[in-house]
Amino acid sequence: MKRTTKRRVVQGVLYAVLLGGAVALALAADWPTIKANFFKSEGFVPPGSWGDLITIGVKNTLIYTAIAFAGGLALALVLALMKLSPVAAYRWLATAYIEFFRGLPALLVMLFMAFGVTIAFQWTPPGGTTGAGIVALIMVGSAYMAETLRAGIQAVPKGQTEAARSLGMSAGRTTLTVILPQAFRIVIPPLTNEFVLLIKDTSLLFVIGFAAEQRELTTIARDFLASGPTAGTSTSLVQAAILYLVITLPLTQLVSFLEKRQRRSR
Repeated sequence: MKRTTKRRVVQGVLYAVLLGGAVALALAADWPTIKANFFKSEGFVPPGSWGDLITIGVKNTLIYTAIAFAGGLALALVLALMKLSPVAAYRWLATAYIEFFRGLPALLVMLFMAFGVTIAFQWTPPGGTTGAGIVALIMVGSAYMAETLRAGIQAVPKGQTEAARSLGMSAGRTTLTVILPQAFRIVIPPLTNEFVLLIKDTSLLFVIGFAAEQRELTTIARDFLASGPTAGTSTSLVQAAILYLVITLPLTQLVSFLEKRQRRSR
């Protein structure tokens, strides 16, 4: 048997096994129970549960993500420059911060900011528990983005710096006008991926409590488990999952497109 024929036979067998497994799973599933518990019609028929999920949940999720990303990116840039600084103390401080917050669960940092800081210092961050949660996202996100930015800065050819300095530019001006613009172009795909991760991390905010109008997507879906048209079922969780996918899938496709474009440009 030829190698190509053998490959086609193996692929055909694998597809047949996959199809057989899918058919067996479909036949074994209790579809009425699945429909009643995950796809209750009252939740999907407008207005159903969509109103609060979209107008409050999606809106707040995107707002919290945008604030956390902007704050985290600004802090990450400072940390990346500190880690590349010729001053050893700056490098040590940035490294300690980055490794510390990369090593902690985001949920633990949120609880610490929302309750630990308040109890220890009798001080509440601006925005109450919501502000504390966003600050926690900024702190954790900046640690990851700092390493991404550092790698992007180091990926810029050294000849760019040498050429700028030979033209009489100062070190600061060279960094701001020559190095950073090129570095940001390099790290756009991983930064976009970090934005997607922050969207999903906002779901952790439900543990610290919200006012009704401050709830994000996961919190509203959880509340609908006990009240609303889909109470007692997991329909609201399915709806929240659909909305998360509507937000994140285009962004993940954008990351893939940008990565392919970068590879072609190289």
